[in-house]
Amino acid sequence: MHFVNAKGILSAKNGMNIYRGCTHCCIYCDSRSVCYGFTHDFEDIEVKQNAPELLENALRSKRKKCMIGTGAMCDPYMHCEEKLRLTRKCLEIIDRHGFGVSIQTKSTRILRDLDLLKSINEQSKCVVQMTLTTYDEDLCRILEPNVSTTKERFEALEVFRENGIPTIVWMSPILPYINDTSENIEGILDYCIRAKVKGIICFGMGVTLREGDREYFYMALDRYFPELKEKYIHRYGNAYELPSDNSRELMKLFHDICKANGIMYDINECFHYLQEFPEPYEQLTFF
Repeated sequence: MHFVNAKGILSAKNGMNIYRGCTHCCIYCDSRSVCYGFTHDFEDIEVKQNAPELLENALRSKRKKCMIGTGAMCDPYMHCEEKLRLTRKCLEIIDRHGFGVSIQTKSTRILRDLDLLKSINEQSKCVVQMTLTTYDEDLCRILEPNVSTTKERFEALEVFRENGIPTIVWMSPILPYINDTSENIEGILDYCIRAKVKGIICFGMGVTLREGDREYFYMALDRYFPELKEKYIHRYGNAYELPSDNSRELMKLFHDICKANGIMYDINECFHYLQEFPEPYEQLTFF
């Protein structure tokens, strides 16, 4: 872990990354890809120590309230957040200024900040996004070794449901020959139904691999799934998109279950919901 003073904190679309890098060590992590320009080891977390000050200044200067997003690139609830509490400090600023937040994580550490998330949701809007890829707990510990298991994340989703905070699930990636089964998809969707999630984001049944990400993924395949790397290379070569051979039937299963249970699954609709800031309530005046 090392500390830097960043020049800015919000992207053009109001996204925020307090940390760069990750200690979750998910075997498929796209953020490891060379194209993102990491100049340090991925597990050597870069901490933007002045993130709260930058966010305070950025929100003060905004003329219109909006949703602030975080977690798309690096998880805001990694192990270092337990001590540093920078995510919490930023949530306090968002809450104080009346902005909304859309926060994505794989960690139940987010429950520590339930009080702030409830406060934000009561005055504007808060959406919690959780990634669920693997119903089997033993397999989950292999694919996503340093993070809360899928069952633990489901239990967190239930807490948010009980507290009136809407949730979106990312069901991605689904790894060919590993978790691309109907049993896995049905298990994840059962969790989503029970937690009454608002929507599910799924980019298809498969995974994407780029330089940097691909090498780390293949090392994991050699360690946990002997001979599977050769099957990947033979089937996909160096392709960026690696669709599952079961993609068609699994996507039909996904769509059918979502439709039957009133779960939003259109990707554009899900992203619109995440970015949409509620219009302020205006009391009617009668003359």
